[in-house]
Amino acid sequence: MKSVVLLLSWHLIVLSSVNISNAQDIEFNTDGLYHAEFFDYVFRGHFENIEIKREDIEFRMIFEQYLRAYGGQCPDFLPPDKVMIMEQECDVYEVKYNVYGVETDRYCIKWKWVPSGLYARPELYNAKLKLESTINPDVIRNTMKLLTDPNAIGNSVDLAHKAKGLQMDLGHIFARNTCNSKALRQFEKNLRLFALNQPGIRMKGASKYTTMKKTGGPTGVQDFNKLLNDLVTDQAKTWMLNRYKSGSISNVSILNKDASGKPSIIKADYLFSGLTGEYKGWVKVTFNKGLPDGIYFWDFPNNRKTPGSSIVASYASGKYSK
Repeated sequence: MKSVVLLLSWHLIVLSSVNISNAQDIEFNTDGLYHAEFFDYVFRGHFENIEIKREDIEFRMIFEQYLRAYGGQCPDFLPPDKVMIMEQECDVYEVKYNVYGVETDRYCIKWKWVPSGLYARPELYNAKLKLESTINPDVIRNTMKLLTDPNAIGNSVDLAHKAKGLQMDLGHIFARNTCNSKALRQFEKNLRLFALNQPGIRMKGASKYTTMKKTGGPTGVQDFNKLLNDLVTDQAKTWMLNRYKSGSISNVSILNKDASGKPSIIKADYLFSGLTGEYKGWVKVTFNKGLPDGIYFWDFPNNRKTPGSSIVASYASGKYSK
């Protein structure tokens, strides 16, 4: 009897080891995505490295739009117990008129829930609802309207850019990771756990984004012209009106260096087209441990943009060395 128990225990250990091994072997392709670093950390269950908080507007935006994107692009891979994603629309408006009877303003005074036509996995959707139950519904509704309407007056420029970047991400992520892939399932499990403030399913391997931050920037002469061109090109994908003229980076200057002699601030000029012609602007890139960690543009000089993590990883690996 004891030998049977030992044999069964041995089989369980072997089976467990195989499952762990399989979990460690899967790959999640996030290269080139605007939110690549966030997606990779969630997939690996390395929540301690995620700068976005679960209560942040940006995370709620990512969670909501991911569910909608999967429901729209991968409907055939949803389970039989899938649930409808509901959304709010105005039921009753209060309208104001001037003395001439012309409408001057309208705002909603009563909302109702309606089906969106998209479905989601029940465990993911329930996690989203649980997270949102701790937040004022008006805040969620107004935030989503702000983030998804790039033409709304008063939009936060940075959040609007992130929303457009997320839209591009969700147009590519299911092409790089098939709808029924193990990697995507792992990402979704950890997305749910992060939303519920629970420990993630951890992978052993360190993210390349963590590794590069520990090792710091490359040594030797670097092609800063090419680096800045790539960083600005990446940011320009999210611009609403202006269009960056690729390859127009000029007058690159290192304003400051750190103790190791690596640049801490670089500034350059660039060209862009607007509504009425071509213009010149400037961009400033700040570095931390020799790696780009902030981008500032002439029109919003105090608004920090996050450099594309895939570009920073390439820079860290020496791909911009001369």
